[in-house]
Amino acid sequence: MKTNPGPRLSTYAWPIIAVALTISMVLYPEDAFAAAVKGLDVWWNIVFPALLPFFIGSELLMGLGVVHFMGVLLEPLMRPVFNVPGVGSFVMAMGLASGFPIGSILTANLRRDELCSKVEGERLMSFTNTADPLFMFGAVAVGMFGYPQIGITIAIAHYLSSISTGIMLRFYGRSQPNSPEIAGKGSILMRAVAALDNARQKDRRPMGQLLGDAIRNSVNTLLLIGGFIILFSVIIRIMTVAGIVGIFSSAVTWLLAPFGMNPALTPAIISGLFEVTLGSQLAGQAPAAVPMLQKVMVASAIIAWSGLSVHAQVASIISGTDMKIAPFVVARFIHAIQAAFFVWLLMEPLAPLVALGTPVFAHLQPIGDMTFWEKTVRMGWLFVWLTIGLIVLGLSLGALRKIKIIFWR
Repeated sequence: MKTNPGPRLSTYAWPIIAVALTISMVLYPEDAFAAAVKGLDVWWNIVFPALLPFFIGSELLMGLGVVHFMGVLLEPLMRPVFNVPGVGSFVMAMGLASGFPIGSILTANLRRDELCSKVEGERLMSFTNTADPLFMFGAVAVGMFGYPQIGITIAIAHYLSSISTGIMLRFYGRSQPNSPEIAGKGSILMRAVAALDNARQKDRRPMGQLLGDAIRNSVNTLLLIGGFIILFSVIIRIMTVAGIVGIFSSAVTWLLAPFGMNPALTPAIISGLFEVTLGSQLAGQAPAAVPMLQKVMVASAIIAWSGLSVHAQVASIISGTDMKIAPFVVARFIHAIQAAFFVWLLMEPLAPLVALGTPVFAHLQPIGDMTFWEKTVRMGWLFVWLTIGLIVLGLSLGALRKIKIIFWR
């Protein structure tokens, strides 16, 4: 009787990796401690305050039925374009405004509440995993590259490639059942109000309990994210000290040589494979001899890939659902390739158009060191305007569809 080698391989591989990591931390205790402190600092001073308000807000909006309200209004937009239910618009808007991994967290919540099917959830979380604009305009363009104008190129390439990835994913799993389309009598606005009322009556939690649950769930999720940030900070440092990164560098240089990529960008690519911030920083700090186009292409690809640290966070977040991580990882690779391509497109053939559009986006560039409240307010307003824009677009498409039906009658 033949045995399946797959499960046996994974059964032995993970314990070996865990033992190797533990031994490495014993061999390099000072490096492991310093990396852990650095990861903790990033989580406590950047990630925790930036994401906590949006995590709490998203929990409240779901409990109050606002997500169900948006789902009805935006069904005419999300279903034809991305093949996901209208409630996916809330995940899309929140992901664009506040960055990863909130898209995956909200998608997992939708799946647990049975507001989307398994395949719809996999589609949705795979293209709503985006970086927030403050990270691209502030941390990357200003802090790492010292070139604020490049933030426009990175952001446009990032969001265009995200949308195109979402459109491509609409064909993923087409043979599997989707969630039923929202139906009902009356205008779309009346149906949206009815959906909000039904959701609120179904939840039935008083406001005090709802707020307490939102804070508790948000903090627990952020603790999980913090653990992954610290762990991968230690892993990257130990791999660098142990010389493993150097071994990978030779392989990556050989793979990228046919594309004309400068070998000096290899450390950024390897670090970006694991962690987005460190990889982007190394790309920005590459020697002056490296062409700016290649630096920005690599940074854009790293941001779209988002690092194995985020992948591990997403895998843990969706572990309580029936969604799989494989489509997410494949989508991240597709997103990264497209993001690099769009950067080339914007910095080469379309460079004059980007230069003309620079003043339009200038107000998005953070000036100086923004306080916590300034960042929160700006990201909050961005979410509001994105939501309003999506709702207007969804209502317009719904009205257009009704006009077409009347016309053909």
